[in-house]
Amino acid sequence: MPGTLYIVSTPIGNLEDITLRAIRILKEVAAIAAEDTRHTGKLLAHFQIDTPMTSYHDFNKEGKTPVLISRLQGGDSFALVSDAGTPTLSDPGYYLIKEASHAGITICPIPGPAAAIAALSVSGLPTDRFVFEGFLPRKKGKRNKQLESLKENPRTLIFYESPYRIISLLEAIASIMGDRQVAIGREMTKIHEEVIRGSASEIIEKYAEKRFKGEATIVVEGLRKKKKSTDSSPKNNFLSD
Repeated sequence: MPGTLYIVSTPIGNLEDITLRAIRILKEVAAIAAEDTRHTGKLLAHFQIDTPMTSYHDFNKEGKTPVLISRLQGGDSFALVSDAGTPTLSDPGYYLIKEASHAGITICPIPGPAAAIAALSVSGLPTDRFVFEGFLPRKKGKRNKQLESLKENPRTLIFYESPYRIISLLEAIASIMGDRQVAIGREMTKIHEEVIRGSASEIIEKYAEKRFKGEATIVVEGLRKKKKSTDSSPKNNFLSD
């Protein structure tokens, strides 16, 4: 029987957020395909997991994927992990999952932490409908074009951003989308966890000189629906006379 490919979510900061199921799977599989084996090695050492690791990232995926698929077809099970959070959410893994699916391999999610959902849950913005955009393009023109395509969207918007471009992104949001409500989730689940809420202009004014640390999750209010007029006065109609 072919093995199973487990997509295992790992903590985004606080190690206590790992699930009991994730620990069990990481101990039971033949090997763990990790975005960065040094980073994942610290997690495994903390939970006394001695499962072998192999690197799997965007720069070796085309060469490594056939090897993993072959071993899966031969009966070995693997766990795929990223540096933090849920694999494939702005992290490597899509290519392997696509090829494993085409090969008829069973793919099993082991749910857990995700920075996007953690930040959304405490943002104070609507959570019933949202759009996850991940990292926007670095080039200003491409970034602004993508923001333009989203400005009419009524759903809450979620972005990942480098600490060095947070203010620049907020300035672009205010310019293109208007002065919307924003929540910035920084260092989520870690000791210095911080959630900054306010309008884009308020945050820009207050934090323009601040040096942020660590990648941030930016949650942005969707397009507000225009309130319908409550004017119930009769309309002028020349046929009413």
